[in-house]
Parts: sequence; C-alpha cells; structure tokens
Amino acid sequence: MGNSRTDNSMLELFRMEAEKHTRVLEESIPGLAEDVSPEKVQPLIHATHALKGAGKIVGLQEAVDLSESIETVLDHCSGSGVLLVLPVIEALLEGVRFMHGLGEVEASEMDGWLEERTDEFKSLLERIESGEPVEDPVSDEPVVEEAAAEDPVAAEAESVLNEDIPLADLSMLDLFRMEAESHAQALNTGLLELEKDQSPDKVEPLMRAAHSMKGAARIVGLNDAVALAHAMEDLLVASQKGQIVLDSDQIDMLLAATDIYSDVSKLETDAIQGFLSERKPLMDLMENALRGDEAAAAEVCSAVCPHGIPPSALDVNEPVLESAPQGSVEPQAEQAQEGAATVAAAPKAAKESPAPSQGVRAPEDSVVRVSAGNLNRLMALAGESLVESGRLGEFASSLLRLKAGQRDLMKILEESCERVRHGETAEDVVDQLKDALTDCQVRLVKHINEFDLFRRRTDNVSGRLYHEVIASRMRPFSDGGLGFPRLVRDLARSLGKEVDFVIEGESTSVDRDILDKLEAPLNHLIRNSVDHGIEMPDERIAAGKTSTGIVKVTAGHRAGMLFIEVRDDGQGLDPERIRAKVVERKLAPARMAEEMSRAELMEFLFLPGFSTAGKVTEISGRGVGLDVVHAMVQEVGGTVRAESEPGQGMSFSMQLPLTLSVIRTLLVKIADQPYAIPLSRISRIAAILPEQLQLAEDRQYVSLDGANVGLVPAAQILGVTARAGDETGLKVVVISDRMNRYGLVVDDFLGEQDLVVRPLDHRLGKVPDVNSVAMMPDGSPVLILDAEDLVRSIDNLLSGGRLSKVGMESAVSGPVQKILVVDDSLTVREVERKLLANHGYDVDTAVDGQDGLNAVISGQYDLVVTDVDMPRMNGLELTRRIKDDPDLKSIPVMMVSYKDRKEDKLRGLEAGADYYLTKSSFHDETLLSAVEDLIGGAGK
Repeated sequence: MGNSRTDNSMLELFRMEAEKHTRVLEESIPGLAEDVSPEKVQPLIHATHALKGAGKIVGLQEAVDLSESIETVLDHCSGSGVLLVLPVIEALLEGVRFMHGLGEVEASEMDGWLEERTDEFKSLLERIESGEPVEDPVSDEPVVEEAAAEDPVAAEAESVLNEDIPLADLSMLDLFRMEAESHAQALNTGLLELEKDQSPDKVEPLMRAAHSMKGAARIVGLNDAVALAHAMEDLLVASQKGQIVLDSDQIDMLLAATDIYSDVSKLETDAIQGFLSERKPLMDLMENALRGDEAAAAEVCSAVCPHGIPPSALDVNEPVLESAPQGSVEPQAEQAQEGAATVAAAPKAAKESPAPSQGVRAPEDSVVRVSAGNLNRLMALAGESLVESGRLGEFASSLLRLKAGQRDLMKILEESCERVRHGETAEDVVDQLKDALTDCQVRLVKHINEFDLFRRRTDNVSGRLYHEVIASRMRPFSDGGLGFPRLVRDLARSLGKEVDFVIEGESTSVDRDILDKLEAPLNHLIRNSVDHGIEMPDERIAAGKTSTGIVKVTAGHRAGMLFIEVRDDGQGLDPERIRAKVVERKLAPARMAEEMSRAELMEFLFLPGFSTAGKVTEISGRGVGLDVVHAMVQEVGGTVRAESEPGQGMSFSMQLPLTLSVIRTLLVKIADQPYAIPLSRISRIAAILPEQLQLAEDRQYVSLDGANVGLVPAAQILGVTARAGDETGLKVVVISDRMNRYGLVVDDFLGEQDLVVRPLDHRLGKVPDVNSVAMMPDGSPVLILDAEDLVRSIDNLLSGGRLSKVGMESAVSGPVQKILVVDDSLTVREVERKLLANHGYDVDTAVDGQDGLNAVISGQYDLVVTDVDMPRMNGLELTRRIKDDPDLKSIPVMMVSYKDRKEDKLRGLEAGADYYLTKSSFHDETLLSAVEDLIGGAGK
C-alpha cells in the first residue's frame, strides 16, 4: 500500500484530476447498462486514462491500479459492444468513489488513510477484475482484457517516460506516442529474449505491453493500430498458455509489428494518422499472419523476415557505413554470401513500406529529459545562487562606507596640514591621522574577510551548479544501444550464423551528444563483427570453437575518459594480408611495409576506402570503411585503435572525452601567449636536451620511445614570432594522426586545466589550427588548438620545404613572407611556386590577372609575381590596378615574361612594376635574388 511520499505538494495535481474526472465517471457509468456506443464509452476511457496518468506522476500506485482495472473493463465494453451488468457497474462506481475519497485526503494523512483501507482496496480491485465475464461475439471465447487488468510490467516499461511533464501540457496523441516508444522498447527487448526462453514469465510482460498499446491506441482513436496490437496480444496469450511455441518467423512478425509502433513514436502528432493509413495494407497482412493465415504469413515474412538485410539493420534513408575490413580477408563461406546476396532483390512489399521520413519529430536537443531529482537539485542550487548574489548588495554598501571613510581621512589630512601651518604641533595632528587611518584599516580588513568568505561560498555554489548541469547531460550507455541486440539477431539470421550479443557497462554515464554520435560508428563495427568476424557454425566447430559466436560491447570510464570496446571471437584479421594490400595500393614501399609492426599495419584500416573484404555485399564491402568511424572519433577529440589475433578474434577500442562541453587540456606557452591542446590528442610531452637533437635530410628529429619524432616550431605553424630559445632544453608536445608523429616545440608547459569549450564566432569561419576558445580561471581567453589541423599544417610545410629548424640559442625569425604568383601556365606557376617555397616563402597562385586581382584584394601579400600575357586581364593591367589602389600600391610587383625586348620592359615599368625579369632566369638564382632585393629573405 501507500509508501511515504517524498513530495506531498505534487498530490495537489492528483486532487484536481480526481475531482474533475470522478464526477464524469459517476454520472455516466450507470448509463452503460443501456448504451455502450463509442461516443458514450470513449469519454469515460479518456477520464480513467487521465486519472491513471496523474496517479503515476504523483506516485499513487493505488490510483494507478484502480484506474487501470476500470479502464480495462471500459475498454472491453467499447470493443465488444456488450452492455454492462449491474454487479459490474456497482463495482466500477465503488472504485470511482474510492478514488474520489483518495483525492479529498490531506497529503499529511494519505499514508494512514490508505493503511486503514488496505483490505477494502484489495477487495474492491478483485471485484472489478472478476466482474461478470462477457463472451466475445467474434471468437466465442472469454476475452483476455479482464485477465490483463493489472499491468505491473507495462507500468514498469512506462517508467522511461518523462515523469516531469504535466498532463495538461500534452495532447492525447503525445501521450500515445510516449507510450508507444516505451512499450515498443519493452517488446523489442523481450521478444529477443523470448526467442531463447518461452517460459510463461517471459511472455507475461510482452502480453501486458501489447495490451497497453492496444488500449492506448483505442483511447486516441487510432483504430488501425488497435487491431494489430490485439493480434499481437492474442498470439502472446496463446504462447503463455502453452497452446503454441513461437518459431523464428513468428518472432520476426512480432518484431516487425513492434517496429510500426516504434516508427509512430518518432513522428509529429499530426503525421501519425497519415503514416498509419499508408502502412494499413502491410498492417492488415501482419494482423492476418499473426492470427494464423499462412498465405499472409508467407507474404509478410518475405517483406520483413531477415533472410536478406532486415529493414531494422539497413535503413534506406540513411547513408550506409559498411565495408570495414574486419574478420578474415578471405571471402565468406559460400552459404553466408548467398544469404547476404538475396538483398539485391529486396521484396517489393518492403520497398513499398516507406520509413517515417516525413513528419519526423524535431531533433532531441529541442526537448531534453531531465529526472525529477536532477531538476530539484538544479532548482536548489539556483536558489542558493540567488541568495549569494543578494549578499552583494550589502557588500556594495560596505564598500561605499569604506569609500566615505577614505574621503573623511583625506579631509582630516587637509585640515591637519592647515593646522600645522597655523602653528599647531605635529604630534597632535599625527595622532588624529593615526586614529582615522586605523579605523579605515579595520574596516578594510573586515571587508577583505567578508569578500573572501563570499568568494569561497560562490565558488562552491557555482561548482556544484556546474557539475549538476553536466550531470543532467549524461545518459546511461544502454540508452544508445537499444537497437543493437535486434541488429545482431537479424543480421545473424540473414547470414545463417549463430551470434550472441553482450553489453557490459550499460549504466556507464555518457554525454548525450557523444551518445548520439556513437550510434553510427558502433552500428558499423557491430555489423562488420557479425559479417566479417564471426564464422559460419560449421567453420567454428572445425576450428574447435562453439557454434555460437560472441560480439561484446564494453563501456566504462578509464583515467577520466570514456572507453568503449567492440570485440568478437571470430577469425580475426591476418596482418600479412594487410601488409600485402598496403604494398599493392602503393601506400608504402615493400621494404618499409616489411618493417611495420602489427599495430602500424592496423592503422591502415582507417584510411578512406581501404578494404580487404573478399566480396562486396549489402552488409559490408562497399568501399566506405573504418575511416567513417575514425572521423567521428576524431571529431569529438578521441582516439580509436584496432587489434587482431588471427583465429581468435578482433577488437576496436575507442577512447573519448566524457563530455563535449568540458575538456582536459595541457596549457603551453607559445610566443609569450597561452594556448591549450586537448590531452586526448597528445601522445606524450618531453624536455629535450641539446645533445639529443639529431639531423637527417636537413630535418631535425629526436628519438622518443624508440621512434624518431620530427621537431616542428609551434611558433612557425601559428605564424607568430617566437622568443629566444632556452639554452637548457626544448619543451616538446608530441601529437599524431594515423600515420605521423610530430614534436611541437613550445616555449613552456603551464600545466593541465579543465576548460569549458566555447565555439568560435561563426563569422570568423574556420580559423586554421584553432578548434575553439575557452576562458581561463582568471577570466582571460585562451585558444584551444586543433591537433588534426596542426598535423596538416606541418605536412604542408614539409612538402614545401619551408620548415624552420629549432635551436637553443636563437628564435624563429618571424612570420613567413607571402608571395602571390600569377600565370596562366600551370607549368610555369608550379616551377615558380616550388622555387620560392623551397626557399622558405609562403606562396599562393592565381590563374590569370582577374583571379590575381581578387586574391590581392582579399588577402595580404608581400609581393606579386605576374606574367604579362594572360586571358581576362593581362599583367600590365593587373599592375596598373594594384598601383592605382591606395590600399594596395605599396605591394611590390615583379613582372616575369618571355618578352625580353627593351620596349617590353619599359611598358612593364611604366605600368608600375618594381622589377621586370625574363623567364629564362628561372634556371639560376636571378629570380630569388630579385625577390630578396624587393622584400628580403623568407621570414625577414
């Protein structure tokens, strides 16, 4: 019976609902002895359903049970059209009066009132549930609604609903949509378990869920959905009674029917009826199939049974993320390939059942579910913050009094000076000043102590408030994996394999944004585990394994990061086949490939389009591989690794930040400014001594952990002027991508810091090498560097031969000089670009004069090198336009042309060119000397 209520004030909601709806029920129930037409019964069902919802919200389980029993009787009455007999009507009225009395009890007396009436309540519930049995006019068998009156399991399924949403704020279709979501989840999970164990206690919750779905659909007038749920319920009742044993095809049909309700839960309310009307032909077939029509069953099964790719595993409206080369690189066993190949001719019925692509609800970030406890804590902390802010008024008044005291002190000082000038002794004046100064100091010390106390209290409240907000963003990992068991089951059936799916760490807290982003990569990895990793049963037995493979997903927190692993016990991936593929695709020379470790070879799996799959199937092998997984992980600032043990299995492990709103960073100093680098993107940090520096092919490197790491000045990458080097050593931050590791040389390490990430203003566009911005504890801004961008910038500098060297005694000379090369010949452009870039200049190119003018206007260049004869705008006109513009005329212009006559050179110089050079000079140092004459050497 009644337990202690933690929030008695919420009972007022039930009181209001009870007063309104019990009056309607008392007035109308007696009339059901004469008229049970839908227009008479539906308002009563609506009132009872509202009472049940209100009871759930305030935690009155007695009201929920009683309402549910009454609703079941009314539901059957409406569906069968049979009049109610007097004993049933009397029992219903007594139940209504009990709820009316429950609504009149004061909150403080509720527990005692219920305890006194425990026996009365149980007796009343039994009378309603054991009312006169009424024959079903269609089946001539007792209806199952009476048996399904109590619905504890369905109630448990409904517990996932947001208990904080007031009923008055939701339409009945909103409530139905929420019920459909919760019951569909319960059915989907339960049916997968039912396939392994059909004991009555496993069937019971599914029957209840189908029954509740039927009742909810009837209340809101969705008759198309009522019949299908009724057929599901009848089949489950037959299974519970032991009349039938459900086979896999029947489970498939029940799952397909559940998908209908799951789709409905994702729609806007005004799109639900249209969606059900579109699906009605398929739903009618499903209903007939569930009731034993073999022809309908065959037709439905051809559309929804996973003998090819199941609709739940491959949504035609979503981009496909297949072809990761997991498992053996050899082609799958013929049986599995034939099973997957049947998808090429997908059944027409399935194609004609469109997914709910229209009327889909807004993204979840528009409405976020927050638990009542979490919301209460947020409200309490908000109240504390308000109280603390109120203390500022008193503190401000104290400061004003201190200011007045200082003003009085100044006045005394001025008067004292006058008194001294008029002959008063200095001792008397000094004593008075000391007294005034002492009074000010006492006040100041008091204010400092008060302010320190206020600061500590504010820091405490702010910290708790912030962590509570972060906690409200966290969801259990299981919320993101609800569809994975179904995915594995359907894929395994389609391929003729036996696979068990296991999730460990379901309660692990995950940021809701990361959880959303994880769905596609995990879906991709799990598919490949089933398709490529797990062998056919006979192959597993021949290899000494059990016929059933295992795909396991593990989630947990490690070292302040989220760790997720997808592992299978299949055939694994042969590193030698990867090595051969690397050489075949010319991704590395054969000699280098031979020296690669297993871990290095595994990194190639994440390259775009890299696949060793033997065949292309609808499940995997389309050329879109693990680079999709890698891209998502990199997007959120994480890492992913692959490991394989041939013959034993394969695993993919992801390390991700716990939340996207706060990241742990390493603060470094570059050019006397702080910068932040996410810790998840740092391989290691090191202090390098002068004698550790080495030089190879004119590039500096250092040996760390047995590997050579190239050194790169961070100041050069960011385009800032570095300070003089530290003679005692270099500070190095090692960052990496899939294939390369670089040592970023910084001025100093400033320590680790948790930073609240704030995106850059969208008007700035993409700022090179910068990911976002944050505020330091002292209120100053700090840029958070983008490690991926940094690696790309380093590659660009290396390819152009413009990388500066680092040293202990000197600094990077400064920003690189920027040159624009304008020429319509691709060959000439590249020759000039490479010549200048290899000598340390930053070079852009343009294809003609008009393109060059646009570049000069929008960019900042130290020199323009242009051809003379070009389409659209020649070099002479380009030079005139530059020199006629007050903002651009200071930019030196060098003309380079095949024309070497004196008059040609004069025309160029008259147009405003600062230098005229013939293209025959490319083969010597003339061009470089001319550039140095105009703007100096690179970086000067």
